[in-house]
Amino acid sequence: MKVLTIKEPFATLIKEKIKRIETRSWKTSYRGEIYIHASKPPIEKKVFERKELLDLCKDLTFNQGNIICKGNLVDCIYMTEEFINELKEKNYTEFICGRYEIGRYAWVIEDIQIIKPIPAKGKLGIWNYENKN
Repeated sequence: MKVLTIKEPFATLIKEKIKRIETRSWKTSYRGEIYIHASKPPIEKKVFERKELLDLCKDLTFNQGNIICKGNLVDCIYMTEEFINELKEKNYTEFICGRYEIGRYAWVIEDIQIIKPIPAKGKLGIWNYENKN
């Protein structure tokens, strides 16, 4: 299975269908089923400085170090000023859940489904998980 490791609280925000766009500095041509892995390190201090983001997370339970959901990666959009402004206007919640800057990429994930957590060590990029049980 193809997996993408994402820092918390962002992985859980995807699992809870609050966030459906993952922002990255690099593009991907991959489309299809993708599993979301919540990285193990603690939530970064700078997240706690963002009140609007904290409000979205107040009732969530995090499952760090586990693959927590799956979805369908359907698009990878190059961010332009127009794209960023339109998203900010139409879906402010999505906007505060990512790093939207000209030149970055918006990975659009649909059909998110929660799965039973699978313990795994995260990796950079899109990686393959193979169940060794």
